[in-house]
Amino acid sequence: MTERQTTLAAEVAYEGRGLHTGESCRTVFKPAPTGTGIQFVRTDLEGHPRVRVRPENAVYEASQGRRTILREGEAEVHTVEHLLAAVAGLGIDNVIIEVDAREPGHTEDGSALPVVNLLRDAGIVEQSAARSYFEVPHTVRFRSGKAELLGLPHDGLRISFTIDYDNPAVGTQHVAFDIEPEIFINDIAPARTFVMEKDVEALQQAGLIRGGSLGSALVVGENGVTNPEGVRFADEFVRHKVLDLLGDLTILGRPLRGHFLAWRSGHEGNVGFVKALAEADRKATGFDLPPPPMEGDEPWNIDAIASIMPHRYPLLLVDRIIELTDDHVIGLKNVTVNEPFFNGHFPDHPIMPAVLIVEAMAQAGGVLLLNKFDRPREKLVYFMGIDKAKFRRPVRPGDQLRFELKLLRLKRRICKMSGKAFVDGKLVAEAELLSTVVDL
Repeated sequence: MTERQTTLAAEVAYEGRGLHTGESCRTVFKPAPTGTGIQFVRTDLEGHPRVRVRPENAVYEASQGRRTILREGEAEVHTVEHLLAAVAGLGIDNVIIEVDAREPGHTEDGSALPVVNLLRDAGIVEQSAARSYFEVPHTVRFRSGKAELLGLPHDGLRISFTIDYDNPAVGTQHVAFDIEPEIFINDIAPARTFVMEKDVEALQQAGLIRGGSLGSALVVGENGVTNPEGVRFADEFVRHKVLDLLGDLTILGRPLRGHFLAWRSGHEGNVGFVKALAEADRKATGFDLPPPPMEGDEPWNIDAIASIMPHRYPLLLVDRIIELTDDHVIGLKNVTVNEPFFNGHFPDHPIMPAVLIVEAMAQAGGVLLLNKFDRPREKLVYFMGIDKAKFRRPVRPGDQLRFELKLLRLKRRICKMSGKAFVDGKLVAEAELLSTVVDL
């Protein structure tokens, strides 16, 4: 896979009925900027709320049946595993998925292949920002009932899965795949979901699979598959379990590096495993790195900024990051009379030192620069030079500085940015900054 982030080249859509709800839904896949990740948008709800694909938003509820749910605030999206597997299997990092119902339409195939073909028709394009991976930090083991899952550090993405059913048509099956786009397209995406014939009536009585049909799943009876066309692979059942697990693992929010092994797991075990992996990553790094704030998001507060920047009081000079894209960043600094530098810098006529305005500007730029590298927690930004610096107005206690920086050039680890600082919309300082990224 490419080491650069990717998105779709064009918008694509399809319509269908939700497998469990039976409700009609139009699903639209849209290109998205770097750092967006995968986000659902409920266009049928007031304000078009977003549901981000993140571990804390993942839910499994037994009463809702065999599906993975994402919930953020009051908005929910159900049965997301096939769409997420299609996106991840093709190596797509950034995409907005708009739905006008709580459950994306089923493809009447039972596999991810129709969605995969749709996304391939749209085309996949490389973006400028580097890809950031979720890497299994150490052995992570999770058990839930009869299910057991294991995550191991691995240079690549590998999934091994074993199932064991009493029904002789399924029995015990095992597969292991190194997940790459070609392997995913040919060997995993076509594998269809399946249900035991004896369970169908109970599921229907529970108000589930309202949108299901013989064409949307393999139905397994005592004497084998009842579907006229039969199976696509001799081990299609366990291949579909790999598909589901890949979709659920995608909830970790970043492309994956690790070997993931599963025995007898379903969505409940998968979701629990995802949360265990996220917690292991948090403990290994000491903090969570939030996703870049996009338009309409809550800004990065001081805790989030401190999670990526090494500075601390009294030299952490940026209070918030309110916008971050592939080539620009906007940050805020609230100047108070309690700033320690006012004690010695014109104490009877407090003015913020010009050099600290530039330092604060550089720190905002450092957030942008670090966000373009894999494993930013393990790197530092070194300030290398200042050019064309101008200071036009004094900055005093009570002012709020707004820093706007734009990336001019990034070659290997050397970066040049243009920066401007504003107070109440008036330009107070500007400069061109040269920086480099070094490993800790």
